[in-house]
Amino acid sequence: MGNMANDAVQECLTLPENAAIIAALLDAEAKEKKMARQVVLLQIMATLIGASVAYSIQSTPQFAIAVLSGGGVSVVNGTLLAWRMDRAALHPAHQAHHQLRLMYYYAAERFLVVVVLLCLCIVVLKLSPLALLAGFVMGQFALLVARLLLSKIKTEIATKNV
Repeated sequence: MGNMANDAVQECLTLPENAAIIAALLDAEAKEKKMARQVVLLQIMATLIGASVAYSIQSTPQFAIAVLSGGGVSVVNGTLLAWRMDRAALHPAHQAHHQLRLMYYYAAERFLVVVVLLCLCIVVLKLSPLALLAGFVMGQFALLVARLLLSKIKTEIATKNV
């Protein structure tokens, strides 16, 4: 009985099938990296558009710079997220406790970077806090929407190909 189970497992895990799985995993990783770059680019575009709108509304460069700085902090956060997601993928899956520890560390790191950058913009650069936070929220909203839309498009394309 044990031999039949081993034979069934060996038949399911043939070399060409294993190679196909590895190629699919590498392809998925490459697509995820491309999507992370697209999300950051969409954040940059949203930040520039938001700063342009802020300048057209207030007609003062300080207000637009504050919105641009808040969006810039959001872009730094999105870039750090993409970079750390790439770094987390390098660790083997069998070390789940290590990956979980890294994810908590990366989340705390991103939080601290955002807090420090926002404080520097308010205290050192003396930017308008409301405009700064508006730019940051707009950038984070762009991150969320871009992630949702790009993943939805990716799943729709994948289902059409199947």
